[in-house]
Amino acid sequence: MVEKQRTIKNSVSVSGKGLHTGLPVTVTFKPAPENHWYKFKRVDLPGQPVIDADVDNVKDTERGTSLEQNGGRIATTEHLLAALVGLQIDNVLIEANGPEVPIMDGSSMPFVEALEKAGIVEQEAERVYFELKDNLSYEDMDKRIEMLAVPQETFRLTVMVDYNSPVLGTQHANIYQASEFKKEIAACRTFVFLHELELLLSHNLIKGGDLDNAIVLVDRDLPKDKHDYLAKIFNKPNLEVKPGILNNTKLKFFNEPARHKLLDMVGDLALVGMPIRAHILAARPGHSGNVAFARKIKEVIKKEKLKKGNAGRFNLNAEPLLTVMDIMKLLPHRPPFLLVDKIIELSENHVVGIKNVTMNEDFFRGHFPGNPIMPGVLQIEAMAQTGGILALKTVPDPENYLTFFMKIDNVRFRNQVVPGDTLVFHLELISPVRRGIFHMKGTAYVGDKIATEAEMMAQISKVKETNGSTDAKTAAKLTKAKQN
Repeated sequence: MVEKQRTIKNSVSVSGKGLHTGLPVTVTFKPAPENHWYKFKRVDLPGQPVIDADVDNVKDTERGTSLEQNGGRIATTEHLLAALVGLQIDNVLIEANGPEVPIMDGSSMPFVEALEKAGIVEQEAERVYFELKDNLSYEDMDKRIEMLAVPQETFRLTVMVDYNSPVLGTQHANIYQASEFKKEIAACRTFVFLHELELLLSHNLIKGGDLDNAIVLVDRDLPKDKHDYLAKIFNKPNLEVKPGILNNTKLKFFNEPARHKLLDMVGDLALVGMPIRAHILAARPGHSGNVAFARKIKEVIKKEKLKKGNAGRFNLNAEPLLTVMDIMKLLPHRPPFLLVDKIIELSENHVVGIKNVTMNEDFFRGHFPGNPIMPGVLQIEAMAQTGGILALKTVPDPENYLTFFMKIDNVRFRNQVVPGDTLVFHLELISPVRRGIFHMKGTAYVGDKIATEAEMMAQISKVKETNGSTDAKTAAKLTKAKQN
């Protein structure tokens, strides 16, 4: 059975305070295009930086998982991400007006309820899973963390927690498929031991913490002065401090702490960038171990992509959607500065262009003529021209517009490009288009190797008014691409 990617139908917001900062913050979930996955956008910062929910962007795992990219940072992401995975939503943009996702009640349920209120809709693209083929293990002997992933047709998790605590004991939790998340896991709250709580308070952390958003496990008797201190901190004059659970908080499940550890794992494993089909068994998991294991999974994904190469991703022999003659009717560039030969894929959020590199290129006469290598700046220019096609596709009269690039970030040249190579440029939107501004991630391939990577921001601008110089044939091709 073919599964389609899913996003939300409408935007929806959730407001609360950050667990550690105590600052008020609103997160707004917004629909996102196919193959977008999860991205955070700090709308309160200059330039509104976008932060991919990617394990490569993890900067801190102390008491939560924090991400940082493009000058922006977002903390305590795991409960929100777990809600998205648990509802099997593939593509969402999350706008935040503060540095930390709100803690809410310490679980994923407020996010689940908001997302269901927004509505969930299918998209056209098929969902792509990471399907584990061989066992994968991870150990951290100092923290006594053990993890093992084995091949499985569904996303299955089994968790064991044991902290040598007579209050908590040894607990187990599991789900057999993602659809069980809402009923069995989403409402389970975060927990902390009283001795940890004292340490966090002494370091001026958990400013947004209270007894309504966490389970506090009391693992020892407390002197009267500290009892009074906690009562004042939490504004609970009738605070009960005795071995067990602080203030006699009622558990939602007898093994709620273990279920919450499973919840955290679901959110942290979202950072591999795609849904998973595997059975993962974890003993004493925590954010650091979850992230380390996510990195191992992502490394396997990268290796599999390299093995497949372009043959598994792009059909280079497909009839082009746009030929070089069509491209010249859209872009103002002309030889020798037109660096895209054809477009083979074009959708609302991505484009794939081809450049056949030959010894006849003008630049080879002066650029290392004894050892011809395509200049990196021209690879970026070719990538930008390909991205320009994606941008111009959004307007009905592209002949009246020009694409101006505003910013290029995170450029990496990984392999040389020489005569005889076929460059394949794949560009996709990082975030939805706003006011004619396009933020794209570009990757250039030669065979099964990545040649160049870059993030680009461009804006289209209307520069003239004509009766329409795009001929009927080219216009029809663009219309067909829009429909696809």
